[in-house]
Amino acid sequence: MRRWMAAALAGLVAAGAGAQMAGGRSAGAPSAFDQAETLSPVAPAVLPLREQARIRDGWLRERLDRLVPALMRENKVDMWILAAREYAEDPVLSTMLDAESFHARRRTILVFFDPGHGRPVERFTVSRYGLAELFDAAWKPETQPDQWQRLAEIVRERRPCRIAVNVSSASAFGDGLTKSQYDELAAALGDDAKRIVPAGALAINWLESRTPAEMARYLEIVRLAHAIIAQGFSTQAVTPGRTTAADLVWWYRERIAGLKLATWFQPSVAIYRRGAGELGGDEVIRPGDMLWVDFGITYMGLNTDTQHLAYVLRPGERAAPQGLRDGLAAANGVQDAVTGAYRTGLNGNQILAAARSAAIAKGLRPTIYSHPIGYHGHAAGSAIGFWDDQQPSPRGDHPVRPMTAWSIELSAMHKVPEWGGQDVPFRLEEDAWFDGRQVRYIDGRQTRFHLVGAPAGGRRRR
Repeated sequence: MRRWMAAALAGLVAAGAGAQMAGGRSAGAPSAFDQAETLSPVAPAVLPLREQARIRDGWLRERLDRLVPALMRENKVDMWILAAREYAEDPVLSTMLDAESFHARRRTILVFFDPGHGRPVERFTVSRYGLAELFDAAWKPETQPDQWQRLAEIVRERRPCRIAVNVSSASAFGDGLTKSQYDELAAALGDDAKRIVPAGALAINWLESRTPAEMARYLEIVRLAHAIIAQGFSTQAVTPGRTTAADLVWWYRERIAGLKLATWFQPSVAIYRRGAGELGGDEVIRPGDMLWVDFGITYMGLNTDTQHLAYVLRPGERAAPQGLRDGLAAANGVQDAVTGAYRTGLNGNQILAAARSAAIAKGLRPTIYSHPIGYHGHAAGSAIGFWDDQQPSPRGDHPVRPMTAWSIELSAMHKVPEWGGQDVPFRLEEDAWFDGRQVRYIDGRQTRFHLVGAPAGGRRRR
């Protein structure tokens, strides 16, 4: 699996590879993993739903064909059973449904079986109907009316040694099988129930792994999020002296809806100014303010999570005060400490400790709270700190793996001389990709301020 992904990744990073991997890029899409973020980027076109479905089902087929067998063998599992009822879907099963299947149907049972000896992994659904030619149907109610008994017959026919199911006390992502469904499964299997083992890392590995084809399209998804943020941090959305923080929050919501996208959380906008703490809500944005946004979109089944900073120019100003620029640079320094600490096999707690040590050694005051991203916003995998807890946590025990996407989220406290030495948090978040050797920002990172009030056609970040 890793040879396949590594070879494809080499092509992806090369200029122009994205079009080949994802069936062509939209207008305005970035061509490769560029560490210098484009200023006021052009938003890539949002694809028609039918085209989105075609691409997503192609990704899913590749994942089922190549990723599942490799992960089952890595985790020493012969059979993997996922079961869920309509509107109560397992978070893993939900990601295995085709683009036209929004939910489980009555009860959906998916089965993977590895017969060994290099033979292909079987997959089917214990249902009356198949799933989009991805899972063959393996149940005829006219022959065996009981769905669970049909599953038990399949197990007896194949005699797997280890049957993985999604139960976990450590992670919600691996705990999707409900108590009632587990009880019915165990009762149907009888003596074979002793073969059941927690899926554990198998479920997490499926969710956290990104394929080269997904990553090629992820460039466009993050670029689209960056473009929307830049539009909001301009006079297109902000009229200093009139627009409130809440107005800007809802501008972002309307913009997302207008593009036929979704978001997985309510955007946040905060105002920082001399002599005041964090402001928001009905507070009016004024010249001289520093603005912060936490923003994400959901598109093509993948999520983004970004925090950027803007400065509202005063009359005659062409740049943010030097103290604010130094604070942004300090946050960039914490980013460097975090991305430089990634090593395959280290867990999130180890990366957190190494990153904090490196940042503090540079005279920075970091708070680090980074996390995986992908199918979910706060996604499956290892946490790297929390905003309110910089100590090791059980949620940071999972090893970091190659071919995973991350939100590099953090803050640096910095005193701003122009604001009387006021201590100000500079909070940044950028989506990135870890290939097993290095972390690359998917669409670059912010190193200069968005400027609200810059002349049309001459907007810059300073």
